[in-house]
Amino acid sequence: MAGKSKKDYFGLGYLVSVILAIIPVTSWILGALTRISEGKLLAGILRLLFGFNIVWILDLVFMILKKEILRVL
Repeated sequence: MAGKSKKDYFGLGYLVSVILAIIPVTSWILGALTRISEGKLLAGILRLLFGFNIVWILDLVFMILKKEILRVL
């Protein structure tokens, strides 16, 4: 079986990541924690400040279409 990719939330499966991306609060928190765990503190803080609106919608679209969360920074 192939290894987990870093495209999803913490390497979780695609379906679980889509479900988590649909729920705004989990998408907001997990998006920030994912970025911080990757060593990108600034991106994590920006997600905490702005991740509850447009970034949530973009994460959802990216997760469904590209199977990865939005990565700007």
